[in-house]
Order: sequence, then C-alpha cells, then structure tokens
Amino acid sequence: MLISSCEKFDGSLNVDPNKPTKASGTQLIASAERSLPDMSSSPFGVHYPQHLSNTSFTDNSRYTTINFNFNGWYTGPLMDLETVITATSLDANEGPIVNQVAVAKILKAYIVWFLTDRWGDIPYSTALKGKDNFTPKYDKQQDIYNSLFALLDEANAAIVTGNIKNDIMYNGDVTKWKKFGNSVHLLMALRLSKVDPTKGAAEFNKAVTNGTMAANTDNFAYPHLLDKSNENFWYTQMNVMGRLWYAVSKPLVDTMQSMADPRLPIFANKATSGANSGNYVGLDYGLTTTVTPTNYSLLGDKLRLQNAPVYLLTYAETLFAKAEAAKLGWITGGDATAKTNYESAIQNSILQWTGGTTGASTYIAQPKVLYDPANAIKQIATQKWIHLFLHGYEAWAEWRRTGYPLLIAAPGANGNQIPRREGYPTIERSNNTANYDAAVAAFPYGGADDLNARIWWDKP
Repeated sequence: MLISSCEKFDGSLNVDPNKPTKASGTQLIASAERSLPDMSSSPFGVHYPQHLSNTSFTDNSRYTTINFNFNGWYTGPLMDLETVITATSLDANEGPIVNQVAVAKILKAYIVWFLTDRWGDIPYSTALKGKDNFTPKYDKQQDIYNSLFALLDEANAAIVTGNIKNDIMYNGDVTKWKKFGNSVHLLMALRLSKVDPTKGAAEFNKAVTNGTMAANTDNFAYPHLLDKSNENFWYTQMNVMGRLWYAVSKPLVDTMQSMADPRLPIFANKATSGANSGNYVGLDYGLTTTVTPTNYSLLGDKLRLQNAPVYLLTYAETLFAKAEAAKLGWITGGDATAKTNYESAIQNSILQWTGGTTGASTYIAQPKVLYDPANAIKQIATQKWIHLFLHGYEAWAEWRRTGYPLLIAAPGANGNQIPRREGYPTIERSNNTANYDAAVAAFPYGGADDLNARIWWDKP
C-alpha cells in the first residue's frame, strides 16, 4: 500500500511555483522587446540615409555588405510573440489575456513591417512553425502588408481596460499600446503612396479614426539603463570601446547649419582639432580613406550616454505623416491642415530631442522651413529625415518612398547607387533553395538579389 501511494504522487508537488520552467506570456513579450534597439542602433542602417559617415573602416558607408541575415528575428522575438499569440493558456494575473495577445500582435506587426521594408518579399504565412516547416515560402510584400493591416485591426478591436505586466516599452499601459498600434498602421499606410494610393488613403483614415499618438509621452522609445547589460549601442561602441568611427555626415550638418537648427547641438559635437576646431564640421559621406575623427563632428555626447533612449516611433512622425496626407488629399483640410501638422511636427521634434521648444517658432519662420505649398512634400520629407536621426532604416525607407532629401551615393560604390533593399541571407540559397529562387524570380520590378532591386511599394 505504501508503494501504491507513492505511485500516485502528483508530479506538480516537485515544481516550485516561484521558479517557473518556461516563460509567461508577458515575459515572452519582454524578451521580444529586448531586440527592439537593433531596429535602430545599427552600424548599417544609419548609413543608407547618410545620417552618419565613417571616419575609418568605411565599408559600411560604401555598401560593401550585400546580404544580411534575417533568421535571428524569426527564431528570437517573432517566435516569442507567436508563442503568445497561439498560446492556449496565458496567466490572467499578468493582465487581461486579450490584451497580452493584442500587444503581441502589435509588436509582431511592427517587427515584420521592419523586415519586409528591408528585404521585400520574406517568409511570413508559413514561417514561425518551428520543426513543422524549416523551408517557409516567401510571401509577396503586398500580401504581407494586407495581413499586417488586418493583424493591427484585430489588436485594436480586442484591447480592453486593464494593463499588463513585465512590459519594457510602456510599463504595461495598453492605452499607449493601442495608440502605438494605430500609429504603425498610419505609417504603413503612407508607404503605399506611390504604389496604391487608394488603399493607402483608406488604411490611413482607418488609423486616424482608431486613434494615434497624441503627445511625445506616447513615443515608442526603448529605455536603456545605467547597466552594462542594458546600455545604449553608441555608448558601448564609442565611449567604452573607443571606436570614434562615427561622425555626423556633411549632408546632414550642412542642412541643419543652413537653417540654424536647434537640434544640431544634440546630434553632433563640435570638432576639437584641426583647422575648424570649435565648429560643427560634417564629414563627407562614403570616403575610402581614414580621417582624424576629432577634426569632425562626432555623434553628440547626449545620444551616446549609457542610458540614452532609442526613439523608434514617435508622435512627431505621425504629425509629419498627417501633414503629407493632407497635402496628398488623403485627409481633409488641404494646405491649411498640412501646414498645421507640419509645424506641430517640427515643434514636437525639437521638444523630443532638446527637451524644450526654445527657438522653435523662429526656426519654423525661416524661409527655408516656412511651409510652402509648392514645395511641401520636399519640406515635409526633409524635416522627417532630420527628425529620424539615428533611426536609419526608417529614414532610408522614407527616402526611398519620397526621393527626399536629394542624396548622392558613396562615390564609386554599388555602381554609384544608394541601395534600395538588402540582399537575402546567403544561407537561404542552400537551405531554402526552391522558395528563395521563386522569390528572386518574382521581384516586382526585376533585378537580382542585391542592393538595387526595388521592393513592391518602391515603385519606379
């Protein structure tokens, strides 16, 4: 009888509830969030829109790397989020289950949007199946966009009152997550301005109706810490490792200096040596030679503090988008509404970067900045390019879409062309051959798997 009783012990008696053997839903969301800085803090992304120039080791600014690996995004954050979305049991003690799933869907949409805008057609509908499918097909970017719009709609409709735990980005505030999701929807919609403006306008208005960011306090910014395991990328690179490889580019410095931009002292340090010591000196983009770093304006001290945040999607961006939408006729109000949103975007950008609005009104009143209906799209795009400093992949996407500002490729690099996409991981050629070959053969505007083929929304 004693033996019989022993056989009936519940195995759960040997499990410590305070030391779970697998991550909870909100812990998986937090794990995915840890990857978010990599969307911005990149030694590659900052170079495509020419925010930074290399003082040495100039390969990145000369587009030497053609193929980039997206696999880590699938096996890491996206798999974490998919686990939450498909879970059959989540812990309601960590917040309403529908909210946990909604946040995971929003974050999944945001990351997949980032990926498809870099590579174009990518694995999506048959991806994230684990051992059930190691060779997923590549979905058309248009189909991915439509799926992400639907995913964001689902999340927006599902959110109820009640915050979630363990959230790094918004401390669990689902009201902010709802506005963030709709802001992602808004910016995604604007990407369609060249390829499908009718669809773009419809999705844009849906996002406006559902409610987007309303202040800088809604900004989606990753909060780094005074902690080695959670510190800012640029702090590690430049302050800890002494890699003074990153100077602010001449195109950006010259643009900002010509308008006495109050954000420049945040973005850049003054040169501390050379003939122009004591001045802001932008570095020519795409050099083949090494220069003395301190002869130029290195990345600003405040942006490489150990705990400097990483701005990923901001209120000012949504205002620039609404300004352009008004100019395009997607929303009502024409130039008057475009002007209001444009000026508010600049004010909030200055507030975000400098901590105040001193000088904003004077800056906006300058002839080069003052809203001009005849040049509005160029003005909006240029100001957005400035605002998106260091968020290189997003600035690059907007440059590809609008063509502004006018930039010149690194001399003699990539056939004197600024990249339009990134090449697929080379391992896909051998591990997922049939699907890889089909994807390359189906590029919407032709081309090879290189930096110059265009993705779907980047219509020539």
